[in-house]
Formats: sequence, structure tokens, C-alpha cells
Amino acid sequence: MSHTVPSPAEPTAESPAVAPTALRRGLKTRHLTMMGLGSAIGAGLFLGTGVGIQAAGPAVLFAYLIAGAITVCIMQMLAEMVAARPSSGTFSTYAEQAFGPWAGFAVGWLYWFMMVMIMAVEITGASGIVASWFGVSPWIPALAAIVFFTVINFAAVRNFGEFEFWFALVKVAVIVAFLVLGVLLWLGLLPGGTFIGLSNVAEVGFMPNGWGGVATALLAVAFAFGGIEMVTIAAAESEDPEVAVHSAIRSIIWRIGVFYIGSVLLITLLLPYDAIGGADDASESPFTAVLHLANIPGAVGIMEAVIVIALLSACNTQIYGTSRFLHNLAHRADAPAFFQSTDARGVPMRAVVVSVFFGFVAVALQYWNPPGLLAFLLNAVGGCLIVLWFAIAFSFIRLHPRLVESGEITHVRMWAPKVLPWATVTLAGAIVVLMLTTPEGRFQMLAVAVVVGVITLAGIVWTSTDAFKQRAAVTPERTTVEH
Repeated sequence: MSHTVPSPAEPTAESPAVAPTALRRGLKTRHLTMMGLGSAIGAGLFLGTGVGIQAAGPAVLFAYLIAGAITVCIMQMLAEMVAARPSSGTFSTYAEQAFGPWAGFAVGWLYWFMMVMIMAVEITGASGIVASWFGVSPWIPALAAIVFFTVINFAAVRNFGEFEFWFALVKVAVIVAFLVLGVLLWLGLLPGGTFIGLSNVAEVGFMPNGWGGVATALLAVAFAFGGIEMVTIAAAESEDPEVAVHSAIRSIIWRIGVFYIGSVLLITLLLPYDAIGGADDASESPFTAVLHLANIPGAVGIMEAVIVIALLSACNTQIYGTSRFLHNLAHRADAPAFFQSTDARGVPMRAVVVSVFFGFVAVALQYWNPPGLLAFLLNAVGGCLIVLWFAIAFSFIRLHPRLVESGEITHVRMWAPKVLPWATVTLAGAIVVLMLTTPEGRFQMLAVAVVVGVITLAGIVWTSTDAFKQRAAVTPERTTVEH
């Protein structure tokens, strides 16, 4: 039997233009595209790229292609579901429709937890750099950033989208400039330069550590593209969800591919293998090393500024995402009804404030750092994304036949829907197996198993109560979005 979902209520002459709990459509396709890029291109690109290269050498490109293939399939599955049933709860809503209320509860709160923790890490990282510039306590820039981005998220969604578009565009422009500079440097076209060619690759070979190195690199880069899913959250507030999500995801996928794979390729061509490694700060980043090679003055300062912008841009979109998820959870009776409220412009201000508050609590945890707690939570975050991959893939496998049967399916469709979703699950499962071969990976999977277990148990208990059933009986199955 097909699962029907109520359509968003249209404003009429007898009803208010915007319901008191409704979000409002105002985002354009370019806003969605830049939000996805802003979330996915963070400090991990600038600081973490060297880890994968160190493990596999130039063959790290295989690892990025595998991780990219998983991401592309996950996003296309999401695109089909979002185009047919737009919801700011996106994969949480689809998990509920596929497996029941407990699954929607678990996936929704797991993603909210993950984003709040990532938000805290980004604020902490950015504030640490800014504090070193001005010789102040990191608390000052951290608090300033939280207040500033809270105000930005109080804006009408169209204004928020416009701000994030230009903010993320700065980061994208820097990466494009780096790619152009790297190509010129490689070709020897900069003053005093000579053609580098394949000398650095030939010195160690394409695969210096064999396929074992590629497997190790895959663990380092598997979650590199995390954050792109933000575009599916924002799609519910776009002017035309079906068109916007299809165009935005297609655009994001190839741009992310060019930015990540292009950057990694240039770094492996330009720098000796033994000079590339993980980076704890901007001075150790392989991007900084390339700028030094090009004799760019103030290379460390430039990369610090870029990393701060990357962190803050991602933080801004995560505040948006956490607030929309919390609002949607409340709409589905999975969170207190208090968070359903929106203002006259369709902004869920209560959800914004509470999400930011818990983000700040997580920042405080990083300074207080009770023994073992922070490491446990951050390791859980590292494994959350792979759990979400499984949730999205299995939700699609169950919902796709229903969308076809009910006629809800649009022209936005998953390729080979009977084959690729299972191939995606298999690849994701292979990554889990790889993770279990290392002590760090086992601890990470243990941490996420505990967090997922606690949240799932809470979901099963809550959705079995009379209080939930009474609220669910009068609560729309998905967030209402008014034009």
C-alpha cells in the first residue's frame, strides 16, 4: 500500500498567508547550491587532506573517487525523495515514512546531535585562530561568533540565503584561485618557475603503500563530503523544491569533485611525498606549503584566514540545519511542541536559540573537557554520518516502490534504483569493516553504537506512549511550508 503524505497547505482568502508554525519558501537554487558547498568545504579540506595523501600517495585519488561515488548515490536517492515529498526533516521524515515513527525520531535526533557537536568544533577552531591574532581569550571570539550567527539566522530565509551565498562564495573563490595558482606553478609559468611535471609522483610511484594504503586513506577521506545533505534540508524552503534540489545537487556534486580532487591532485604533483602529512594548524597545511612554493608572502596568515572563513561559513549553515531539524521534529511530535513556533516571516526562532545554546554548551565541554566524555562524543560524531548513509539508502529502498505506485515520483530519479542503492550499502558496509580493523575505528564505532542505541531506545519508548499518539494524531506528518 502506498504511503500518502499531506500536501503543504496553500494560503487562502480565509486562512492566514503563513501559519504560525509554517516555514516560508524563499530560497533560490543558487542559495541551496552555495549552502551545500559551504557545509561540505570546511577545515577538513585544508587541514585533513594530507592525512589521506600520506597514507596512499597519489593513489588517494581512488579513495576520494570511492567516497565520492557513495556521496553521489546518497544524494541522488535523497533528491528523488525530496522532489516527491519536500520536507525540512528530509531523511528523518523519510525514515519515519519507511520504517515508522521510532526511526524518524532516531534519525532526526542523531543528525541534530551530530550537527550541534560539529558546530561546536568549528566555533572552537575558528575562535582559537582569531584569539591568537588579537591576544584575547578564545571565549571572546567564540561568543561573538555565536551571537552574530544567531542574529543572521533570525533573518527571513531569503535574507539568510543571500548572506550565506556571499559568505560561502569567498571560500569557493579562494579554492578556485588555489587551483589556478597550482596549475601555473606546476606548468612553471610563475616568475622563476620551472615545469614540475610528474617528478614528485615518479619519485615514490603512484601507489607507494599498495592497496592497503588506499584502504587506510579511505578511512581518512570517507566522510570528506559530509555536509552536502544540508541542501535537502533547505530544499523545503526553496521556491520550487523539485527544480531547486535537482539543479543544486547536480551542481554541488561536480563542483565538490573538482575542488577536492583537483586540490589533492595538484598537491601530489607539486609537493614531495615525504613533505605531506596531517596538519594541526595552518602552518602545517599542504595548502600553505603550496603557497610557500609559489613565494606567496604571508602564506600562513592567508591560510588561517581561509580556515576561519571555512569554519564560520559551515557553522552558519549548521545553525540553520539544526534549527530546521528541531522545528521539523516538533512538527512530527518527536520534540516539544514549543519548537513548532515560527515568527511572521516563517523563522523558527525558538529552535534557532535552543540549537545555538546546545552548540555553546558543546563549546564549553571542549574547555572543561571532563575525562573521556568529549573524546567519546566526538568519536560518535565521526561515525554518525555512516549511520545516516544506511538510513537514507534503506529508506529509499523501501519508499521508491511506493513513490512509483502512488504516482508521486517526479522526473528527478535515482539511477538503476534496484542496483545502485544496494551497491551503496555494500560500499558503506565495507568502510565499517575497514574501521573495525583499527583501534581508533573500533572506538569510533563503539561510541556511535552507544549514541545510536540510546537515541533509538528513547524513540521506541516515546513513540509507544499515549502522549505521542495523541499529538501525532493532530500533527501534520511533515513541516508545512507556505508560499
